[in-house]
Amino acid sequence: MPQTVALEVTRYRPEQDEAPKLQTYEVPFREDWVVLDALNYVKDQQDGTLSYRWSCRMGVCGSCGMMVNGRPTLTCAAFLRDSLPGPIRVEPLSFFPIMRDLVVDITEFLHKLKKVKPWIIRETEMPVEQGEYRQTPEELDAYRQYSQCINCLLCYAACPVVGLEPNFIGPAAIALAQRYNLDSRDQGAGERLEILSSHEGMWGCVFVGECTTVCPKHVDPAGAIQRYKLTGALHALTSFLMPWGSR
Repeated sequence: MPQTVALEVTRYRPEQDEAPKLQTYEVPFREDWVVLDALNYVKDQQDGTLSYRWSCRMGVCGSCGMMVNGRPTLTCAAFLRDSLPGPIRVEPLSFFPIMRDLVVDITEFLHKLKKVKPWIIRETEMPVEQGEYRQTPEELDAYRQYSQCINCLLCYAACPVVGLEPNFIGPAAIALAQRYNLDSRDQGAGERLEILSSHEGMWGCVFVGECTTVCPKHVDPAGAIQRYKLTGALHALTSFLMPWGSR
């Protein structure tokens, strides 16, 4: 095993750089180190100006997503040993504006997420004294998979449509909309369908499937979008054949 491994890291300081560039750092190789460990070593021991996001180091927070050798990856789950002999190229997530070094601006994603109304919508609220909205295990299982999303944005960095169509709402937001549509407590599916029936919504997806491939939580956003398309197609057909009963 090598004693060190080279990291090629994107550096971009907007106050002095015209464009992002790669800078190489030699870091110790440890069998149990992941890319995030190597970045932390660089920041602590070599270059304290390096900027990147991370929090839990356990694949839960979703904040350490970056491009590792050209692939969207959680750096807390990308072992150095899997990229030997190196160099290991670490870049910010694709298709997002770079704020500084490996930090990207996710403002537009947050706007898209809010647009799909990812919360429980009720037409009528049950009085508090009547208790909780209960669910059976089967009702929970209906949407559990889509509720595992940690908003790591790897699916956006992997999606070619996001790269070509900046207004595309995107995989994670559509999958989260489906999570609430399948929730037995929710009554807002019609509102979300109206929003996502546009070209920027589910119909913008060409089913490449890379979003599902890179998802660290096995959410399957590609599958969620195809299910959504089926719902949208059936709704459109029903509206055409039975316009008096489509609402």
